Amino acid sequence: MSENSHSRARPSRKEFLRGGALAALLPLLPRIPLAEAKEIGLLEVAPGIFVHVGAYALVNAENHGDISNACVIVGSGSAAIVDTGGSYAVGRALRDAIAKITDKPIRYVINTHMHPDHVLGNAAFERLGAEFVGHHKLPAALAARADSYLRNARDRLGESGFAGTKIVMPTKLVTNTLDLDLGGRSLTLKAHPTAHTDNDLTIFDYPTETFLLGDLLFSGHIPTLDGSIVGWLKLIPELMKEKAARAIPGHGPKSMPWPDAILPEQRYLETIARDVRAMIKNGDTLEKAVATAGQSERGNWQLFDEHNGMNVTAAFTELEWE
Repeated sequence: MSENSHSRARPSRKEFLRGGALAALLPLLPRIPLAEAKEIGLLEVAPGIFVHVGAYALVNAENHGDISNACVIVGSGSAAIVDTGGSYAVGRALRDAIAKITDKPIRYVINTHMHPDHVLGNAAFERLGAEFVGHHKLPAALAARADSYLRNARDRLGESGFAGTKIVMPTKLVTNTLDLDLGGRSLTLKAHPTAHTDNDLTIFDYPTETFLLGDLLFSGHIPTLDGSIVGWLKLIPELMKEKAARAIPGHGPKSMPWPDAILPEQRYLETIARDVRAMIKNGDTLEKAVATAGQSERGNWQLFDEHNGMNVTAAFTELEWE
């Protein structure tokens, strides 16, 4: 991501253009009272960038699958939504909330990765004529898991909560980087190698220097490993090189200072890797690793008991072949 990283000693041409773009964009962006933003579940974290904060919870009928963050980015000509929640009902609520803050058409629906709590709301935006954007490996990942994702969602949400939910495949793929223009506002999307999953995508908003990381960034909610712990730990220092004013996590608060936001996640993953490697070296079993690895981090994360064992299992399976 070095193309977006630059020195603060003197403004670069790119920084100058960012400032000019923001100045030109500000008069055209929606301005709503903070109280109204809270009421509709979207909070403005930078000019024209609104975040919906999902619950720290497992998917169930009460939360309708609303357990991950979603973001709306509004330009002078159109808008983009980043992730859509874990059901059609959540996607529809987001669509209705967006309509209250802007009359700009939603041109892009961007999915940061394959997990159902981020993509199963896509169907609510299908009739709007938007393009669905994702990592070039996203179609294969979704196709391989579609049946299980939908079956699990139906079981957890119930028939009424599941109604309308389906898999919507991306129509525009990101192989390396892709720039999207919302009108006076440029977004750069970048496809990453296997880390949290094998189809992680980040978004950088140039006018406000806002970095959207999807589930490459967890805060409060324990990270979940569905890709490569080696790849994730290798990627984190590269992500930290990005010069951003703020970061938006896939699970966590509406925005965070960057790069400090990712340090607890890095510590957790390093702890898991260290513990698992030591146990493999000692000839310990996977069962023992699941019961003991990473326990020093237990007090630092919500949903630790629900996810740590699966993280250890994934790490053990990968690291035993080193």
